[in-house]
Amino acid sequence: MDWNDTPEQAAFRAEVRSMLSEKLPERYKTPGDPSLEGGWDADRKSDDPDRVAAAKEWAGALAERGWIAPHWPEEYGGAGLSPMEQFIYRMEMAEARAPGVGGSGVQMLGPMLIVHGTEEQKKEHLSGILSGDVIWAQGYSEPGSGSDLASLQTRAVRDGDEYVINGQKIWTSGAQHSDWLFVLARTDPDAPKHRGISFLLLDQTTPGVSVRPLINMGWEHGFNETFFEDVRVPAANRVGEENRGWYVGMTLLDFERSNITGAVDARRSLEALREYVGTDEGKANSRLDSTPSLRGDIADRFIETDVMFNFSFRIISMQDSGLIPNYEASTSKLFNSELVQRLSNTGMKAFGLHAGLWERDRAPMRAQFTRSYVSSVSATIAAGTSEVQRNIIATRGLGLPRG
Repeated sequence: MDWNDTPEQAAFRAEVRSMLSEKLPERYKTPGDPSLEGGWDADRKSDDPDRVAAAKEWAGALAERGWIAPHWPEEYGGAGLSPMEQFIYRMEMAEARAPGVGGSGVQMLGPMLIVHGTEEQKKEHLSGILSGDVIWAQGYSEPGSGSDLASLQTRAVRDGDEYVINGQKIWTSGAQHSDWLFVLARTDPDAPKHRGISFLLLDQTTPGVSVRPLINMGWEHGFNETFFEDVRVPAANRVGEENRGWYVGMTLLDFERSNITGAVDARRSLEALREYVGTDEGKANSRLDSTPSLRGDIADRFIETDVMFNFSFRIISMQDSGLIPNYEASTSKLFNSELVQRLSNTGMKAFGLHAGLWERDRAPMRAQFTRSYVSSVSATIAAGTSEVQRNIIATRGLGLPRG
């Protein structure tokens, strides 16, 4: 691991910073604005023409450079950036609070289609992802199939040139803003559970698809439950072989678990806390003077953000050397999700009873840590539970036997 930019990397970092300074719409430069909840995806479908215009402006600025999908090969419309350039790009985007464009389609589905999709599927779907015109959501988890995803029961029955899908998905993140779903469905109920599953692409306007909101304990609408009632999908929308969709889906998850922005977000939150408690208002609302141990807790969180950065940097350094991270990605995911919870807990403690205020206009720091504390409960569950990550680290990293 070399923490110093090469001259070429330094030049690229300057280019990204310059673009962000010149092209990022003013709307996205206002931290703490409640209307920014939902991010670029929500702006794209907003009834407010100014929000729609900002979304289009930002997507266009990124598309000019291929930076909507910087990790995609150039022949498929991406920027073809090296792993280290991708790291620099995402780091600078996070520092600027710039929203990503394209969501799951860019980060997960597109790279998977490049590996497993037919030429027809690539031609049909990649351009819509790159332009920001089509947003995708993931249809994986079910009420009884979360960490044990292979036990899923949503059925897809072949009927001529179509599949007929019936079942339910849950925790469908962003489905209220998306246009298409990528879905794992069981096509052979008699096969072992990791087999008999196929990977299907589904237009959400197809008759029989319904999306219902799930409001979390922080009163946020990020998740949904999705129902399929005799939904007909062309067989041409299957990615990979029939009954081999589990392996297609696992390729996709490899892209999902390489987090490189968590440390930046955590450090920014700590910097905001440090700045606020140094003001007269912050001193009056916090417990740092009366409870000196909290200063030690905050210092610990700062150290942990550096640890998190280095976990992420290790993954990128491996990829830049042509290696494939495995348990290293699980280590990064595990540490980051638990850091998010510890950081929120520390922020709550810093404000004592003031942390019980939920209303942004009345609470210190606009209730930033109160809200993150509640929403972070799912951090150690989403994208693979901490228990699953520890098992991967134990067996693949430490060579321990399966118990």
